[in-house]
Amino acid sequence: MIAETPLPPSGPPRRGVAAASRGQGFTLIELMVALGIAALLAGLATPMAVKMYATMQYRDAVRSVTGAATSARYQAINSGRAHDLLVAPDSHRYGVQLAESRFDEERASTLSDALSVKVDVARDLVTERGVGVIRFYPDGTSTGGSITITRANGAGQRVRVDWLLGRVTHEQPGSS
Repeated sequence: MIAETPLPPSGPPRRGVAAASRGQGFTLIELMVALGIAALLAGLATPMAVKMYATMQYRDAVRSVTGAATSARYQAINSGRAHDLLVAPDSHRYGVQLAESRFDEERASTLSDALSVKVDVARDLVTERGVGVIRFYPDGTSTGGSITITRANGAGQRVRVDWLLGRVTHEQPGSS
């Protein structure tokens, strides 16, 4: 005996009025909810993006100043001539050049104005325009000093140059 299965009805499937209208688009309420969620996400993302950008600027500044100090040390050792890391805290500029050269602020790198820069160096190496100098000698030593880079919220890092070994490190400003 063969079991008979019923055949599906012929013709298009039956749909109610609500099902037919839903297949053609979105309701006004659905669009309003989607736009409301998008506006909420945009409102939350903008302040976070600004904070993230400021953090990136700060980290880049610490990394750049540390790299410039390390570069000045290696240039002095490799060339056999003293090199200076010059920092102008008022204009937020820094650069590396041969010792006893005039500081060329046009070619110097710039730090963000949102950061606070403080330089602690040997008094006799501070120029008349307030530019602090950390001098690196060909034997690997230096005059020593530190550059403190601080954010608006008070957090910061200090780039330290050891006078005896010329080693460049960075640390929290309160540590010794």
